[in-house]
Amino acid sequence: MTRITDLKTARRSKARPNPDGSMSLMDHLRELRGRIFKCALAIGVAAIAVYFVYDTVYDFLTDPYCRAIARTSQDSCELLFLDLTSPFATKLRLCTYLGVLLASPVIFWQLWRFIAPGLYRNERRYAVVFVGSSVLLFLLGAALAYYSLPKIFEWMIDQAGSATVESKADDYFRLLALMVFAFGLSFEFPLVLLALQLMGVVAPATLARVWRHAVVGIVAVVAIVTPGGDPVSLFALSVPLCIFYAASIWIARLLLRRRSDKQASLSGS
Repeated sequence: MTRITDLKTARRSKARPNPDGSMSLMDHLRELRGRIFKCALAIGVAAIAVYFVYDTVYDFLTDPYCRAIARTSQDSCELLFLDLTSPFATKLRLCTYLGVLLASPVIFWQLWRFIAPGLYRNERRYAVVFVGSSVLLFLLGAALAYYSLPKIFEWMIDQAGSATVESKADDYFRLLALMVFAFGLSFEFPLVLLALQLMGVVAPATLARVWRHAVVGIVAVVAIVTPGGDPVSLFALSVPLCIFYAASIWIARLLLRRRSDKQASLSGS
């Protein structure tokens, strides 16, 4: 009993921070383990919640496909399961994916709590702005993908002509996830471009001068990254990215001007 007490006391003494406020490697690993556990717990709780409202979630996810079917000559928007295990496997997969999505605020918060102590105050301010903006832009991109899907699916179905189109559930949800991820990730483009300008890697004037080449490049990249390869998603994603390209130049010029004015006032004083 005494030996167990001594071990507990030793562990507590090891977990104490150093006099200078720094943490040892083992302290960091223990903290990382705790935050990973909290993230996993949040994902599990969210996945279980989705499981109990799965029918509503399923109807929401298949609504773009059914709306596309209603605009064409096809008869039914029912998805196909080709074996007995597919319905339950698909259900678990969707619950897990949506659990990660719903738990993402907790995941980002735990990540922030882990890295924030190692940042300076001005770095924390920039990190909060960029992380918050990246989450918002990803959600906007995902929403644009969802509301563009009926038109995208309608175009795809029309390519079949008079033939009947039947979609497997696994293929449909895989395409849905890829479209949402492609749109959401593409909406991070202006943040990357803005960061490059603020770090001095590329000047706003340079980006403004080559805007025609940038538009061609954006359209070409969008044509590659969109999994459907259809003109609807190409148009729906290229237009916002071109607008974001111009907006990032304008915002970078504004922030760089403020930075130079602040440096000039400090040097003058």
